[in-house]
Amino acid sequence: MGFGIGRLRQSHWQLQEAKQQFSELIRAVRADGPQFVTKHGEEVAVVLDIAEYRRLLGEDQMSFKDFLLTGPDLSMLEIERSDVPARQVDFE
Repeated sequence: MGFGIGRLRQSHWQLQEAKQQFSELIRAVRADGPQFVTKHGEEVAVVLDIAEYRRLLGEDQMSFKDFLLTGPDLSMLEIERSDVPARQVDFE
């Protein structure tokens, strides 16, 4: 679940407000995207949806090794390969 720039509606919350209205802050994260928390007018934190956080970490992507392991079991196949080279190679 990504938040493109066009959809992103940045919202800022003062720290005290964020603490007092935490449930509303979480609702805003889910509905509107990342929410910024400020302290003395300076951005000090950002609250993200968990899916967005995992996407940024790359956790939602399968490793190449895991991808290969999800393939079919090929050990049951009886594959024969000729020992004859397909072509002559001159290494000189």
